[in-house]
Amino acid sequence: MIGRDEELRVLRELLDLAAGGHGTALLTYGTAGVGKSTLLRAVHEEATQRGFRVLRTSGVETEQWLPFAALQLLLQPAARGIKDLPGPHRQALNGAFGATEADPPIHRVGLAALELLADAADRQPLLLLADDLQWVDSSSRDVLRFVARRTGDLPILLVAAARADSAEEYGLGVHPDVRLDPLAPAAAAELLDTHAPDLSASLRSLVLDRAVGNPLALVELPKAVRHSPGQLGDLPLTQRLEAAFAARADSASGECRALLLALASEPTAPLNVLLDIAGSLCGTPVSVHALQEAIDAGLVVLTGRVPEFRHPLMRSAVYTRSPLADRLAAHRALAAVLHDRPDRQLVHEAAAAIGPDDALADRLESFADAALVRGKTAAAVPVLRQAADLVRDVRRRTGILVRAAELADETNDRIATQLLLGQADLDVLGPVERARLMVVSDSAAFEPGAPERRIQDMVAAAAGAFDAGAEDVARDLLWRAAARCFFQDGDARVRARVTAELDRWNSPPDAPHVLAVRAYAQPYRYGAEVLARIDTLEAAPEGGRDTHYLGSGAMGLGEVTRAVRYLAPAVATWRAQGRLGLLARSLAASYSRSYLGQLDQAREESTEGLALAEETGEWLMWLSLKANVGLVAALRGETGYAARTMREMRAHRLFLSMPFAAARAQQVDGLLALFDGRPSEAYDILAAAFDPGDPHYHSVCRWLLVPDLADAAVAAGRVASARELLAGLPELASALPSEMMTVARAYTTAVLGPDGTAEEDYVAALAALPADWTLARARLHLHHGRRLRRLRRNVDARRPLRLARDEFQRTGARPWLELSGEQLRAAGESDGQRQVNTGTRLSAQEMQIAVMAARGLSNREIGQRLFISHRTVGAHLYRIYPRLGITSRGKLAAALATLDEGQAAAHGADSPE
Repeated sequence: MIGRDEELRVLRELLDLAAGGHGTALLTYGTAGVGKSTLLRAVHEEATQRGFRVLRTSGVETEQWLPFAALQLLLQPAARGIKDLPGPHRQALNGAFGATEADPPIHRVGLAALELLADAADRQPLLLLADDLQWVDSSSRDVLRFVARRTGDLPILLVAAARADSAEEYGLGVHPDVRLDPLAPAAAAELLDTHAPDLSASLRSLVLDRAVGNPLALVELPKAVRHSPGQLGDLPLTQRLEAAFAARADSASGECRALLLALASEPTAPLNVLLDIAGSLCGTPVSVHALQEAIDAGLVVLTGRVPEFRHPLMRSAVYTRSPLADRLAAHRALAAVLHDRPDRQLVHEAAAAIGPDDALADRLESFADAALVRGKTAAAVPVLRQAADLVRDVRRRTGILVRAAELADETNDRIATQLLLGQADLDVLGPVERARLMVVSDSAAFEPGAPERRIQDMVAAAAGAFDAGAEDVARDLLWRAAARCFFQDGDARVRARVTAELDRWNSPPDAPHVLAVRAYAQPYRYGAEVLARIDTLEAAPEGGRDTHYLGSGAMGLGEVTRAVRYLAPAVATWRAQGRLGLLARSLAASYSRSYLGQLDQAREESTEGLALAEETGEWLMWLSLKANVGLVAALRGETGYAARTMREMRAHRLFLSMPFAAARAQQVDGLLALFDGRPSEAYDILAAAFDPGDPHYHSVCRWLLVPDLADAAVAAGRVASARELLAGLPELASALPSEMMTVARAYTTAVLGPDGTAEEDYVAALAALPADWTLARARLHLHHGRRLRRLRRNVDARRPLRLARDEFQRTGARPWLELSGEQLRAAGESDGQRQVNTGTRLSAQEMQIAVMAARGLSNREIGQRLFISHRTVGAHLYRIYPRLGITSRGKLAAALATLDEGQAAAHGADSPE
């Protein structure tokens, strides 16, 4: 390759890493003809020379709506290994490839494909190549992303290429994406001279000017310019290339042109079918001589017995520049012969239609209905899209598009969902269709702008759907509106509209969704009632959504203990069902565990949830989980990691429009300043979250910051300012008696209270704290001990300081652990901290694996729960054993118990992850 030295260097380095068992994935992207496929061929050759086994697939424009088509092509050479997989994995792959009736969930196919590839890579390192990713079906693309994120401990490298201006839609989320730009002038001249050394100076200059560094143009345009320089006029580069390819096809025989059109219309058809279709188009039998003519013209290559266009632009040039009558005839002929593929047959019948055809639309809808009955959701989407194009009635067309968008959203195909919604005519929507559209659009792409107006529109649409009898749709949409009230801190007017609409429905007051809506929308008005009703409920164990409603509602009120109680079974439900997006949402509650002193579990759940949120596009939850990760890191003393996490969080496009996230980021930054000995700066940072005019203000979340604000106020000598800032707390705490408000009121009463009643205030505050808020209790003991020390009551100070130190050591809250140790030493007592070898620190995922292995789960069972390969589990355990000073699985439980007793002292300034 000419001019791609840096890209080849990167790929060679990744091959080196993969050969050593450290796999990854990379996307290369750019415009048509820029050399993506050539780069893939180069890495293919390099990998083969190094002893890799290469599996490849590519997207085909006409197959981009066929679920798992590209995945089946990729795995076909390794398919014999499917029989050796455990039963669930065999069933998942067989179901994906059509051997069973229903499409299995994406995560099950992804995990089965990962295990198949991991087993193959155990014998020989693997290179996976996926070209034309923009045309790979969404199901296969999701599986490729699933695999890409889990190759870190496997000898597997995945390299994909996409024709795209941006990597946003197709990024694999692992290695930084590589954009292929046009060649530099010197490299472009070298490539041109290599392929067309005999061009005259004037033609050489013309090609260099028109090709603008595009490698395909530098190779192909000289073939056209010799015959007709005028073809290189002022058309865009892609059209120039298509014109050049079309001119080459126009010079072919009639039989060859008919064969090219048949191939362009159905690229996956067998050669004998293509020859028959070509014969029917030109009225005379067509033989393989026509194929040879296309090969000699450089338009087609033969892969085995399968003809393929040498470049996708050649296919589009042949198809779009063929006469309309010929294209329609080709589709009619294909529909007549594809009896064994009814899905493709219908596609060609639709393509052959020259106007609205309600009868054909009915058949397409029936086919989609049958696909849904068989569980083939992804297959129904393209059929409905084509049905919508054929109906005469605009309202029916829009209804079909909304239905297709709902199904695309179910399969997590956000790109298709948004495209389908964009085609819907909003002016003809009925009340139910309008509400359904808003539910889908809210799920597919959270639009943050104008929150009050958006919430009002959602409430109005929910009301219309309810009045039309679509109660499930109305309930879902109103809950989403209430959630926006929380996440975007809607004003009092729209919050009241949400609950007023709910009241109009006369819903059962104890229904989980009713409690969640009221908690989110008007916590100060309904909080006490919601908490009282939650205490009387028991959600059904199988009711994942109901437990999520209850847990998220409790979380919105600051009722941490109940949030954990309800969301833990929701996590288990979503994990068992493989609902990765919903699992990420429920794991977002992991911040609650931080307040309960469960920092290790909070770290594990937050890290897992963050990866899942990024993988599934749950960006709202990504912000929440990013804040969780930063908070836990700060509390563990991993200050560098916490600061980096907050910078990444603040850089996200949704951050500035999400006050709930802004307030929590302010909390972490305030704690970091406080731990770094900058109390005045910490106070200012935290106080901003209490200023209604500041973008970090949140009317509810701010109360979680109260203990941190009080600590900063005492350290900075700004107690009076803090008292003034928190003057409204007692009244609001009476209206909303949640744990968050109780802790805020009790903590400030003691820490910011007058000296005259301090002893009584500390006793009352400690008694008022919820039993499980161990970290706040330890912090109060620390304040109490420091106050007693200031009064020179060192002996009395030792007990609260000792209680604080022991709890900080148990939880791993290193900054406060060090502070309590210093205070104890100053009070005349050894701090008693136990030192732990820092080499025993485990990452969040390593800790999850170690705990599950200690409980007796096998590597495969652990892999299924964490959605990773069993070989990745084995690789983790191989590293964990020596770090814990053990040699076998049977000693894990004892080693973890020892680690749990003293790991807090071992945390460094940065996260090991």
